[in-house]
Amino acid sequence: MEAKSIPVVSVVIPMYNVEKYIEQSINSVLNQSYHHFELILVDDGCVDNTLDIVNTFTDPRIKIVRQVNRGLSGARNTGIESARGIYIALLDADDYWATDKLAKHIQHLSMNPKVGVSYCPSLFIDEEGALLGVGQFPKLKNITKQHIFCRNPVGNGSSPVIRRAVLSEIGRFGINKDKYRKMYFDESLRQSEDIELWTRIALNTKWQFEGVSTPLTYYRVNDSGLSADVDKQFASWQHAVMLNQASHSTFFKQFYSLAKAYQLRYLARRAIQSKSKVTAFKLIHQAIYCNYRIILQEPSRTFMTLCCAWLKFLPSKLYSRIEKFAMLNFGNSSVKQ
Repeated sequence: MEAKSIPVVSVVIPMYNVEKYIEQSINSVLNQSYHHFELILVDDGCVDNTLDIVNTFTDPRIKIVRQVNRGLSGARNTGIESARGIYIALLDADDYWATDKLAKHIQHLSMNPKVGVSYCPSLFIDEEGALLGVGQFPKLKNITKQHIFCRNPVGNGSSPVIRRAVLSEIGRFGINKDKYRKMYFDESLRQSEDIELWTRIALNTKWQFEGVSTPLTYYRVNDSGLSADVDKQFASWQHAVMLNQASHSTFFKQFYSLAKAYQLRYLARRAIQSKSKVTAFKLIHQAIYCNYRIILQEPSRTFMTLCCAWLKFLPSKLYSRIEKFAMLNFGNSSVKQ
């Protein structure tokens, strides 16, 4: 009987060859302290053993939707269109949640009717799921559209719980063969699709963004593949944010260079993580040259990134000692941007 009732929240997990992580991700949803949800698993053309693992679960709240591969944005859109809940919670298949994730966000949204996107801090884990001692600890309240554009406080795709009404307001139909398909995330994007959506919501609606203070998302940091290709990632970011430029040209003239500087600084921090010292050195200097306001607005993070980029040229053992000291003393700081 419970399986046929209308769920309050729909959890959407896109899946593409995630056999290594999907069991932990699904279990983190099924073990939630809040029970009135449906779990929509979108098979985006998996060719590994992901579906064999998924089929071992018998919970009636699980719904599997299959499609030809369309990428992350396409899988999320398909999941959202299949959802029945008044809230949509997104979870990437390689991440997982704390057990009270849904309970805290739904309470937050219920008590704050003007908030359309509820998010939280995230803790970073490595490929094997071990905590890295760092994470994303963004600003939580009084979020302006400028902050959304320049700083992306939502952080990652496994953090937000979104009102269905927000997505209904900004959704649009595709073209040609997709003219009857409702899209929320831009399916032309392979990176930075989150930033594009948050920016579009901030610029085109009156819904507020606000966070809860507890870290509730475990975000897996992968230093290989697309996440480590900083040139490609920066180009993707530029393309994604400029999709909103034509209809908000005045806003972009005022804030684009600052947003670009913060993005370059974020990529410098990722390059430091990836031990790409020359790239990190170049990027942080480009960031400061692009817009010096990052020094005025966030002096500690900017100077810490600059110092780390310079210190990377020290002998590796000495740098490791300094890094360990910094992790122990400044571990609860964001390394995302």
